[in-house]
Amino acid sequence: MEIDVYKEWLGIPEAERPPTQYALLRLVQFEDNEEKIRAHYKKLNEHVRKYASGQFSVRSQELLNELAKAMLCLTDPDRKREYDESLGREFADEEDTAGRRNVAQYLAKKKLIDRAQVKEVANFAEARGLTQRDAVVQMKLADASVATKAYAQELGMSFVDLNDMLPDDNILDQVPRSLVKRHSILPLFKDENVLLVACADEPDPELEDEIRLRFGIPMRPVLAVPLTINQAISKYYAPGMRDEATAPASSGSGGKGKGKDKGKAKGGKKKPTKKKGGKSDEVDPQSKQLAIIATCWAIIGAAAIDLYLIGLSYPVGLTAVVLPVAVFILWKFFLKK
Repeated sequence: MEIDVYKEWLGIPEAERPPTQYALLRLVQFEDNEEKIRAHYKKLNEHVRKYASGQFSVRSQELLNELAKAMLCLTDPDRKREYDESLGREFADEEDTAGRRNVAQYLAKKKLIDRAQVKEVANFAEARGLTQRDAVVQMKLADASVATKAYAQELGMSFVDLNDMLPDDNILDQVPRSLVKRHSILPLFKDENVLLVACADEPDPELEDEIRLRFGIPMRPVLAVPLTINQAISKYYAPGMRDEATAPASSGSGGKGKGKDKGKAKGGKKKPTKKKGGKSDEVDPQSKQLAIIATCWAIIGAAAIDLYLIGLSYPVGLTAVVLPVAVFILWKFFLKK
């Protein structure tokens, strides 16, 4: 069943195809307020996620990615300016020549700290070998999200809230758990000819080379709160998941991960070996315990009948039959392993 998700889910008129990134986020043309851009994205993201588990799940994932790409473009000053110019916007000659501000300066400009605290943050960070992002969090001058937004501005990167992101499973499958844990990253999805990767800090050249080898395209790092990255890794890379990621043949990596560990099932777990007849080598522990308990009660019951009902001074009746059978069963099926 075909559906016009732009019209049905976002209320964008049919005449606007393809919709601009402003139309996609239901913003006025050339909106410059970053907080408003992020607020619109968050609201639409929550709305489209309602369709993520139904018959339109694939289209929902695609639209969520489109919304995320639009938000990331419109909250990146350099990319936004370039995009706006492509739509015909003309900028005045005067520019903010102050350049990028560090975290403390950014927070001061936003009136979240005063000028005296700017110097305190710089001294605190330098004395402890911290980034100013981590310094203001430890000094309790700003929460991790606000501090990371400021740090993203300092590094010239976009900020993402991973709680609003839905990574592409096909991308996650191609990056092993060991790599994401080592670099504290979360691969997200492709945006035209780059791969968006959420990072806790500025990425190093080793990571950029690894991503290029695996996907054949460069990465675009976006900054996220370190805690949310660790939580996302725990969610999408639980132990045993994606231990042996497979890179696509076009990545130039020589098909890493292929042909290894043939005895492993998907997710890196070993498949249980089978005996002839289809039985597993291992016995269910719960079934083993129940069988032992049942056998013991059979012996006790037989002895009780012999002693109290038949009246024998020594149990040689039913017990003489039940006991050897019980011992044989225990030895044959459980104790022999």
